[in-house]
Amino acid sequence: MAEHVYPAIFHPNEDGSFSITFPDLPGCISEGKSLGNAMHMAQSALTQWIEYLVDKKQPLPSASRYESLETDQGEFANLICADVKDSRAVKRTVSIPKWMDDKVIESGLSLSRVLQDALKERLHVG
Repeated sequence: MAEHVYPAIFHPNEDGSFSITFPDLPGCISEGKSLGNAMHMAQSALTQWIEYLVDKKQPLPSASRYESLETDQGEFANLICADVKDSRAVKRTVSIPKWMDDKVIESGLSLSRVLQDALKERLHVG
């Protein structure tokens, strides 16, 4: 898992919501209905943006220094962290009893999906 930290600018709106922009990632914008929701939405937007760049094999821009950011009246800057997981599929050889394999085929289950779901639960990851 790779960790990426970029500054975001939070722009308060009249209705109490916040618009979010990332100075180093033109076009990466989001919005939150409250400050807490805006923080969550900023992290989600950043994560998706980074995953897209990685998937398209595009270089990641350097993050601005927090101290160099300028904000307008009422705005504030905050650092946002995105934990990007490498989601490429890998092949692994697993062994299960024949009777279990027969049941899997009979039920139409995806063995890969069941294994992924079980591992996520066991590892306590989403």
